Amino acid sequence: MNRVCAMRGRGMAIMPAEIESRLQRIRDDVDLQSVHSQYWLQDEFVVLDKLLPQVLIDAMVAEARLVQPRMHRNYVPGHKKGGSVSFYTLREQAPVTLNLYRSPALRWLLSRITESDLLLCPEDDPHSCALYFYTKPGDHIGFHYDTSYYKGRRYTVLIGLVERSDHCRLVARVRLKGQAEEIRETRIPMGPGAVVLFNGDRLWHAVTPLAEGEERIVLTLQYVTNQAMGPAKRLFSNLKDAFAYFGPAVLARRRSGAAGRT
Repeated sequence: MNRVCAMRGRGMAIMPAEIESRLQRIRDDVDLQSVHSQYWLQDEFVVLDKLLPQVLIDAMVAEARLVQPRMHRNYVPGHKKGGSVSFYTLREQAPVTLNLYRSPALRWLLSRITESDLLLCPEDDPHSCALYFYTKPGDHIGFHYDTSYYKGRRYTVLIGLVERSDHCRLVARVRLKGQAEEIRETRIPMGPGAVVLFNGDRLWHAVTPLAEGEERIVLTLQYVTNQAMGPAKRLFSNLKDAFAYFGPAVLARRRSGAAGRT
């Protein structure tokens, strides 16, 4: 993608090359040994607070506001309530966010931490890069794994964009490795720029309910070690995307997703 990535409403613009340059500097500045050790000590989970520069966070917040009217709200009794914007919409209207997801420098860093050769999700996966909006009282998601339906592992990166809440928190049950394994529950504020990385099949996590007058917006990036998916799991993934996240219309867009490659 070679068009300018605009920060709408701020009179600024970020070129894709500048995004990659900034992420390369971040990659070089990270204490990789320390982060790697923490990730594996916590059974493939780590918090990377303030990893991204403010200029990128500001740009992604602006893009989230731009696409917010297109979010699909859903309610699954006993499990989740909130709004979502899929990769398809972000691909059309959020170039800064898309360039962050596709950044070779970011993927290099994540691959070194996880000891895996991380790949982008296929273009027809609406979860590959998505926004989750918590905007109404009671918005939440119950405990779950980010189960991989691919023929390999799936890794999740959560990036906080907006958190005007004292109640809505990411809750993770972290397994600490030592002489004996210990599971502890930790509540993680996802303020602007907070980054969490984990193996989707390893971390049991949830988001606690939003209170009146509060708001929370989180970006999720998904990476995989194998882009193939069997037909049965493909069907289940499609149904979950349609009815628990992005609405039935996402099925038609998924079938035509490959046509949107850039």
